[in-house]
Amino acid sequence: MPITVNDTQYDLPDDPRVSLLDFLRHEIGLTGTKKGCDHGQCGACTVLVDGMRINSCLSLAVMHDGDTVQTIEGLGTETDPSPLQKAFLEHDGYQCGYCTPGQICSATAMLNEFANNWPSDASDDLEAAIDMSDEEIRERMSGNLCRCGAYVNIVAAIKAAAKEMAA
Repeated sequence: MPITVNDTQYDLPDDPRVSLLDFLRHEIGLTGTKKGCDHGQCGACTVLVDGMRINSCLSLAVMHDGDTVQTIEGLGTETDPSPLQKAFLEHDGYQCGYCTPGQICSATAMLNEFANNWPSDASDDLEAAIDMSDEEIRERMSGNLCRCGAYVNIVAAIKAAAKEMAA
């Protein structure tokens, strides 16, 4: 069974040692997903697999037989960006931009977590509605590092996108 990436089907690589990250970048040419640390510590390689965020550097491509993968290229286009992509631009949620694709993919999944009322370690009450506080957002985005330190702007962008999407 093939892998579906951004609504297009691809054959999996013959070499079972190829990471999902290298498959995306080198086999099918989607270079938006970045290789930061290659150890699952920075989040630059975050993509969505069946709607869940993962570090693509820690996953082998062959493990995703039949899965649906969404990369930054599949979230929006230059002429029709996603609400998060627009908000990152409007709130200067990036500086060098290297971490931005992973940040946006992670934030996309995080907003779905909020919509489904999934608690995190920062949630005060596991039974109550989850408040989208700065602390809650920071906890959920803690797997995505920004070397430039644009965290305040990233949180502002996520809040703005969530507000726009709710309207």
